[in-house]
Amino acid sequence: MQDFDVIVVGAGVAGASLATVLGRNGKRVLCVERDLQEPDRIVGELLQPGGCRKLVELGLEESLKDIDAQSVFGYGIFLRDKRTKVYYLPREQQALTAQQEEEAASFSENMCVGRSFHNGRFVQKLRNLAIREKLVTLVQGNVCDLIMKNTSTNLETETELTGVEDSFSNVVVTGVKYKNKQGDFVNAQAPLTIVCDGCFSRFRSRVNKAAEFKVFSYFVGLVLENCSLPYPNFGHVILGDPAPVLFYPISSTETRCLVDIPSKFMQQEGGSWTTESYMRDVVAPQLPDELKEAFLVSVSKGKYKMMPNRVMPARPASLPGVILLGDSFNMRHPLTGGGMTVALSDIVLLNQLLSPLPDFGEWDSVDRALREFYRERRKYCSTINILANALYGVFCATGSEESDEMRSACFDYLAKGGRFATDPVSMLGGLQSSPYLLLTHFFAVALYGCGRQLKYFPNMGRIRASWCLFRHAFNIVKPLIDDENVTFLSKIPISHI
Repeated sequence: MQDFDVIVVGAGVAGASLATVLGRNGKRVLCVERDLQEPDRIVGELLQPGGCRKLVELGLEESLKDIDAQSVFGYGIFLRDKRTKVYYLPREQQALTAQQEEEAASFSENMCVGRSFHNGRFVQKLRNLAIREKLVTLVQGNVCDLIMKNTSTNLETETELTGVEDSFSNVVVTGVKYKNKQGDFVNAQAPLTIVCDGCFSRFRSRVNKAAEFKVFSYFVGLVLENCSLPYPNFGHVILGDPAPVLFYPISSTETRCLVDIPSKFMQQEGGSWTTESYMRDVVAPQLPDELKEAFLVSVSKGKYKMMPNRVMPARPASLPGVILLGDSFNMRHPLTGGGMTVALSDIVLLNQLLSPLPDFGEWDSVDRALREFYRERRKYCSTINILANALYGVFCATGSEESDEMRSACFDYLAKGGRFATDPVSMLGGLQSSPYLLLTHFFAVALYGCGRQLKYFPNMGRIRASWCLFRHAFNIVKPLIDDENVTFLSKIPISHI
């Protein structure tokens, strides 16, 4: 039986980062990853400025070097024939000096700059940092089971894949069983196991029965070669019908495209359309002229991947001795690229709370630290989660008048510039964390749209349209407020609006 202080399941962005940080703090860490080859993913390729700052805070900024990462200064937003550009920086700082560009390239915490890259290259750099730590053991293996000890009988057992049953109410997780690269089964023991096995987590339902996810849509990922973006070094959001399309650079010669397809369309595939025909006949005509040709060339090659976009509110782990982290713990729609920022922020906070503890085997002390972790993380993660899911609700076209007007109002609101743009974009980028500021801007967009409805003579039809728009906005954000346990408006039943 191998003995460690901490076992980390998964060596993706969250797992590899956490293992390195804990190892530097003097903990003996075992990190088990199913496949140590370079991952090939279509998400996790845009690290927002807030996430870059957290990477610096963790001392992991080296992972962004020598992977052809691209600076991202903000977003270009497109709605039909209109376009606007919004910056992470205030508008008076748009023109960066050569010195500021150099600071951005060195990941200065003072710069409001994001980074985009190949996810696999980034993950491999993080893994290399973990391998360099003497107290970190990174192995390739398939974790089969969690090992548990029954506190009433002091006997150890392995979990069943069907989940944690009521009979496990008196148990604590004491380690994992994994199958190594040679095909041998190995038992590893540690007082704390941290599961970071991603959005397709095998152990999520066993660690926490309350964790439930929903699939809102699917991303189809393409890579465009030598594509000239309308706004270089910017992310691009095309507000198409029925759902948005994203473009952003991932290297000096490649551009990632993510086509969002709502779940209801995916359920119809095999009938009158296919994924390729959808992108060629529905998506391509709505793209800016600068992107159409490269998009169609990439579609014609047929080299695209698909993944579900899952949304799952964070719920504290219900099993002693083990916690969830990263996408196995909390997911939001990847429209805004906030997942890695939340994961790295969680690692910063968790490390601050756990590092003073001399022994993770003293579960009462660990449990107090985890309770504080679950409480404190809500201050920043709720902003990113609500914003990501709310923007997706606003940017999707449902065909109703209030939906179209809300989307148009949001575009025009951001195009006004000043705090109308910088506040929302800085929250999107993880630079500000305030659910109250977020809700203030969200309802300001709704009221802005309502005011446009009533700008001329407010007859009954316009008053009704204005009310329907506000109700539509409220119905988008109210469930998100409840999921994140934000006290403001959380006790108002949705039926009251």
